[in-house]
Amino acid sequence: MTQIAEDVRSISRLFGDALENLSKLMRTEIQLARAEMSEKAGKAAVGAGMLVGALFLLTPALVLFLIAFAIWLSHLGLSPVTAHFLAGCVALIASAILAFVGASRLKPSALTPQVTIREVNKDIAAAKEMTS
Repeated sequence: MTQIAEDVRSISRLFGDALENLSKLMRTEIQLARAEMSEKAGKAAVGAGMLVGALFLLTPALVLFLIAFAIWLSHLGLSPVTAHFLAGCVALIASAILAFVGASRLKPSALTPQVTIREVNKDIAAAKEMTS
């Protein structure tokens, strides 16, 4: 009888320890998720700042470049209207490239906490293995 009582206490103690460890594990995973999301938010802010900086710095330089490009095209024999139109097309392509690169840094998939998800999946697999 005493052996059964000790086994029940041992099982209840093991179960309590398992719950305590699970609680610690969940707190650790939450801290990891917070840290990773903070890092991802910082990267998103840098990406947004880069887009804004690109717009402000590129505009005057691009205007001067496009004027010089249009003048060069005019000297090659194109009419001024055609030369300026082609210069505008070059500017449009350059801005599309900048927008694509900046937007790719702000995609939700780039901001997903991959490390936390991987760790939680490992923890779930380990917990399933322990209960099997």
